[in-house]
Amino acid sequence: MPVYTVHAPSPGGADLRATDKFVFVRDGFHFWAMIFGPFWLLWNRLWLALIGYLIFVAAFNAGLSSLGIGRSSIFFADLIVALLMGFEASSLRRWTLSRGKWRQLDIVVADDGDTAERRFFERWSKTQRGIVNDQRAVDRGGPPPTRKEQGQPFSSPPPLPAGGIIGLFPEPGGSR
Repeated sequence: MPVYTVHAPSPGGADLRATDKFVFVRDGFHFWAMIFGPFWLLWNRLWLALIGYLIFVAAFNAGLSSLGIGRSSIFFADLIVALLMGFEASSLRRWTLSRGKWRQLDIVVADDGDTAERRFFERWSKTQRGIVNDQRAVDRGGPPPTRKEQGQPFSSPPPLPAGGIIGLFPEPGGSR
């Protein structure tokens, strides 16, 4: 079963109520990262990893060709680099998230991403007793007033306007 790590923005960037911003990163081999390494990095917006990858591959190929290595050997060396890219793609994604001040919340084992999200939120919602710094959830000290209590400003109906009522019925409770 695949393993997913769950990442959330830091408290300075967003609060924990923004659960739609949580990121689930699947650990393991990424086939498309191996086949289309630079395009996969672009698609996942891993800019520094892309720059590092391009510089490394260019320097690696230049170094091998300056040593007099044949083209077929350089091709197989590039295949090994692509294979390493497939294995380390999720680590690059987690590294980029940690550089952006994201924090890892949990690790979830699931068959796919949807199941991982469901398992994480089921477990996470049980541990959340209330969102930290949620001003709307503060206990105000008592129940809200009702119309049955006398002395409240809204316990009696509002007075009728002096010029009559605008609408179909000229007075409340009147005949049609």
